[in-house]
Amino acid sequence: MKLPTLENPSGDFWGGFAAMLVALPSAIAFGVTIYSVLGGAYVAVGALAGILGATAIGIVASTFGGTNRLISAPCAPAAAVVSAFAIEAMHGGTPVDTTLLLLTLLGLLAGLMQVLFGVLRLGLLIKYMPYTVVSGYLSGVGLIIIGSQVPKLLGTPKGIGFWTALMAPEHWRWQGILVGVATMVVMLGAPRVIKAVPGAVLGLVAGVAVYFGLALFDPALLNLQGNALVVGALDGGGDGSFFAGLSARWASFSDIGPQQIWMLMIPALTLAVLLSIDTLKTCVVLDALTRSRHDSNRELIGQGLGNLAAGAIGGVPGAGTMGATLVNISGGASTRLSGLIEGVLALLAFLLLANFISWVPVAGLAGILIVIGVRMIDRNSLTFLRSRSTILDFLVIAAVIGTALTVSLIAASGVGIVLAVVLFIREQIGGSIIRRKLLGNETFSKRVRTQAEMEILTAKGDRAAIVELQGSLFFGTADQLYRALEPDLKARDFLILDLRRIQTVDVTAAHLLEQIKDMLAERHGFLIFSQIPDNLPSGRDLQEYFDQVGLLHADSPVKVFPTQDDALEWVEDRIIHDAALLKDEEIALELHEVEIFAGRKQETLAALELCMEKRHVAAGEKIFSRGDSGDELFLIRRGAVRIILPLSDRQSHHLGTFGRGAFFGEMAYLDGDPRSADAVAFTDCELYVLSRLAFDKFAEEHKKLGLKLMEGIASVLASRLRYTNAELRVLES
Repeated sequence: MKLPTLENPSGDFWGGFAAMLVALPSAIAFGVTIYSVLGGAYVAVGALAGILGATAIGIVASTFGGTNRLISAPCAPAAAVVSAFAIEAMHGGTPVDTTLLLLTLLGLLAGLMQVLFGVLRLGLLIKYMPYTVVSGYLSGVGLIIIGSQVPKLLGTPKGIGFWTALMAPEHWRWQGILVGVATMVVMLGAPRVIKAVPGAVLGLVAGVAVYFGLALFDPALLNLQGNALVVGALDGGGDGSFFAGLSARWASFSDIGPQQIWMLMIPALTLAVLLSIDTLKTCVVLDALTRSRHDSNRELIGQGLGNLAAGAIGGVPGAGTMGATLVNISGGASTRLSGLIEGVLALLAFLLLANFISWVPVAGLAGILIVIGVRMIDRNSLTFLRSRSTILDFLVIAAVIGTALTVSLIAASGVGIVLAVVLFIREQIGGSIIRRKLLGNETFSKRVRTQAEMEILTAKGDRAAIVELQGSLFFGTADQLYRALEPDLKARDFLILDLRRIQTVDVTAAHLLEQIKDMLAERHGFLIFSQIPDNLPSGRDLQEYFDQVGLLHADSPVKVFPTQDDALEWVEDRIIHDAALLKDEEIALELHEVEIFAGRKQETLAALELCMEKRHVAAGEKIFSRGDSGDELFLIRRGAVRIILPLSDRQSHHLGTFGRGAFFGEMAYLDGDPRSADAVAFTDCELYVLSRLAFDKFAEEHKKLGLKLMEGIASVLASRLRYTNAELRVLES
């Protein structure tokens, strides 16, 4: 652990001070919201719990976390989840003492889960929660906060809900309404005039001022005992002092059974995930503003330790908060020390201003929370209704909000997780699993063929289909793949599946590939895989997985090639062989059998052969290298030669493969410049080597053959270019 440094103590102090002014009123309001569920006597307990939460999380999370300038404090999601749990516990008949202990355990368990998230390095996964789910959840939290605070704003008795409170004006207390409205108006409007002091602080001061102004006309408002309009004495907690009540909570531990502990799991997980998302979302914004980079997993550990500390002293759990963090930055903070200072100042504020906090109007705190709730509602999501392509995203948001309002926040978290999975599957299914599909007469391997062979491939190449796959091949896209390939399974003899861009493969997809293999085998066709990834993003070895599921067992007719070009070359050889044009590759060609010399007089060719060198090159041996000088033309009598362009010490690009009857090295032969690539014997080769100097001497005596040789070279080059142009047009389309 690296302790906060003193790089900019002045900026950190003033940033932390300004952040405390923003965080503390909200923390008090959140605490009151949670604990008021237990009864009016616990309002002051809630206020103190909010202050202690701001203190513990501010100090501990800043010390152990991984983000500079981040301010952590009690937040709206925590208030919504914890208060919802308290309401459910009270409605279920749980005693108040036991409920208090359950609230403490809930915060401790959520903090422990956050530490576990960080240790298991789940920070990145939590950050990638779909926007629609987070938006719906936070909007639902905002609406719940508004609904819970309106009765407090109106001053209705405890236990009256939102709609009942609105329909019962006889229970309204106009003093509280006036205080709450004044708080909200100043909180929203004052920042336009006064930039130095946070709006929540100005609003709270205005609410307190209005309250004491009303007390001039109604002295009963100056009575702290039994006054439901104010927080009340902070040293009370139902029975005795707060800390005495905290220690007394654990006396109820014996009343808690395994069922109640299990009941805590889902709310604790919900709380941990929400607090983590809230924190990491703030961290991402903070990174963008300060051009920094936070450590997600370390931050989760720090936040978890902060919430463990808050739970241990009876504080409200929290997260990294956006508003206080932005104020901290604008105040000049530059290190994590500012967060620690914010926590310490929150504690000092409690110690020095305890009497003042006792007189804070509950309606004023309700006004602050209503503004916060309104700001949490994602109004931008309404724009999703404008486009048909985003209506489903809006419906996801609406479903999460609806579940939060009608069932519970805990159920909404479950709906959110399910919908996150549905969104992922929808995206995977919505995209095409096929990147590109070509026939064997539309694209060709890098093997340089004779004119006769190219004519065969142009006419018969449609026996093969080359399909480049992409994305996730799983149960959601298996049917899409089958429907796309179904016409080819009935018409093609060779199906090449290029797997280089595949991200995932599941058992359903593997079973489909098994069926495709069997369908092709029934017609004596071949399923061919090219460029199977060694490791998928998940770390799985795909070829090993295919072997495990029985797709690539020893007797399988499936062919596997390292590259698409190798697979296509093998298919082309089969098509040419079936057309009876594939000659015995083991027999070296004589000069008259080379295509460009076909039909020439034997005596003339014999004279030309005397000018040539016959050369044997072993497989793997270099014939020439890039940059070499040379004016020789090479004609392949037997074997195959690969032309390779070096890119670096470790990388190269395969330009083409030349086989029996082809020639190479013509560029340097024609223009005399250095070699532009490497030539390597792919197999054992027998070559004719004709230097330009020897040819020029020969051409002086045999001008007609010399001219025909040049015409033959030009004709072959033109033919290669023509096929390349046709292939490029297909790829472009």
